[in-house]
Amino acid sequence: MAWIHDQQSAEYRKHRDELLEAELALKDQCEAVAEMRRRLPRGAKIERDYVFREGPADLTRNNESDFFDTRFTELFADGKNQLIVDHMMFAPESERGCPMCSMWADSYDSAHPHISDKVNFVLVARAPIAKLRDWGRQRGWRNIRLLSSHDNDFNPDMGVELAIDRQLPGNSVFVRDESGDIYHSLSTEGSLVERHHRMMDLFTPTWMMFDLLPTGREDWFPKHFYDK
Repeated sequence: MAWIHDQQSAEYRKHRDELLEAELALKDQCEAVAEMRRRLPRGAKIERDYVFREGPADLTRNNESDFFDTRFTELFADGKNQLIVDHMMFAPESERGCPMCSMWADSYDSAHPHISDKVNFVLVARAPIAKLRDWGRQRGWRNIRLLSSHDNDFNPDMGVELAIDRQLPGNSVFVRDESGDIYHSLSTEGSLVERHHRMMDLFTPTWMMFDLLPTGREDWFPKHFYDK
């Protein structure tokens, strides 16, 4: 038995065993919720082939001549019939993306090689493509695919825009069937429910790590940038 275990008091071990049972129950609940997602009936068919603005993978190439149109149907690579869209809060007139959404995207960018091995994954924001790409360059993103919905109705259609300057966070999933038709599978909705704004925290490791601490999250909030 490990030394640290031998040094624990009986009181500590009692409470730790209770915590372990709760952790195992939480794991089971997470798996049950995931199973419920998989059992959802097929959602609405996507009838509009939205046109986004995009640029090359190299974010330093940020001239108008570098940009091009990408259609929604083109987001599905051969052999990959599922798509995850990260909806980022970044209004057209804003100078910076939402700090919380940016923190989430930092994690997604790092995990992108793993995610994209299984599924198509893109980040969509309402900000113009040049501004979005410049923000991604400042954040140090190297992998995540950035799309601007500045000139289409994708954001309001997906329920992540209350007004042009009131964007909402979220993730949406879409599935392409054998005939090429695309259907909405689900969008995260917990953050829209009163007093449940932390539902999006489930999709970033930062909060999960802080929840391990004796002090918890406290009043910490992500910054746009940190002193090195």
